[in-house]
Amino acid sequence: MPDWIAVDWGTSHLRVWLMERSGAAIGQRTSSRGMGTLAPHEFEPVLLDLIADSLPDAGPLPVVCCGMVGARQGWSEAAYASLPCPPPTTETATRVACEDGRIEVFILPGVKQADPPDVMRGEETQIAGFLAQEPAFDGVLCLPGTHTKWVRVSGGEITGLRTFMTGELFALLSTRSVLRHSVGGDAFDAADFRRAVSGIVDDPAGLAARLFSIRAGSLLDGDDPGRSRATLSGLLIGAELAASADIWKGRNVCIIGAGGLSDLYRQAIETKQVSVRTVSGDGMTLAGLVAAYRELRKTHQP
Repeated sequence: MPDWIAVDWGTSHLRVWLMERSGAAIGQRTSSRGMGTLAPHEFEPVLLDLIADSLPDAGPLPVVCCGMVGARQGWSEAAYASLPCPPPTTETATRVACEDGRIEVFILPGVKQADPPDVMRGEETQIAGFLAQEPAFDGVLCLPGTHTKWVRVSGGEITGLRTFMTGELFALLSTRSVLRHSVGGDAFDAADFRRAVSGIVDDPAGLAARLFSIRAGSLLDGDDPGRSRATLSGLLIGAELAASADIWKGRNVCIIGAGGLSDLYRQAIETKQVSVRTVSGDGMTLAGLVAAYRELRKTHQP
């Protein structure tokens, strides 16, 4: 039987780990019942469907959750912590009233920045996991995704945040714009990606024109979809690098995320002769939940 449950509940997915008190996972379960498909009263039954066979007969088992489960449209809203701040822990978590007395649910808050306005919910737990392993880190963390986060970290605190909708823009342009006729398939030319990054970082104002050149190139020169898809990706990520240069330039940079997209960001940053390393986002999420549980034990567990 687990000593506690770790939960990463996003918009489109649910991941649950059965955990020992030491922080070791003894089982993992997943579901496609993400926050985006659920009404508030449905969260507890969905969670119980995954973990009911691992619950004690009596006494509540701690369940520590992160992600969009704490959004306004989620199970219960967990108010944002304000920057600058350490990554949130269970000390500032929202405790959810549950009908089943075998679970005691804590939802970790996200983080907000007043000026310029910005928020994140879920990534702060990855940052907590990273800092649990590297507490002295001073620099910039890049968390690629649909909405990529650039986060300044110093002295164990999150001190600045900037979000770019680069992934969403790529999805929209490649499936809903005129470029959809030029970038189909999964082929990808790495050299064209790097060329596009280098060119747009030096001339970000030319982005809109360079985007249409992708379509023109496929019409006039027969550019294959692999080259066009790589160019689109390079232009968008390169424009993001140009806009975030004041964050990452001259600083220690680490990318937290999944392999494919993280590797593209690594290649893009390296075109500017910046040293960068990558770590697994999945591992950091669980490490952050473990750190939160350990804080919970100090104040809540016997």
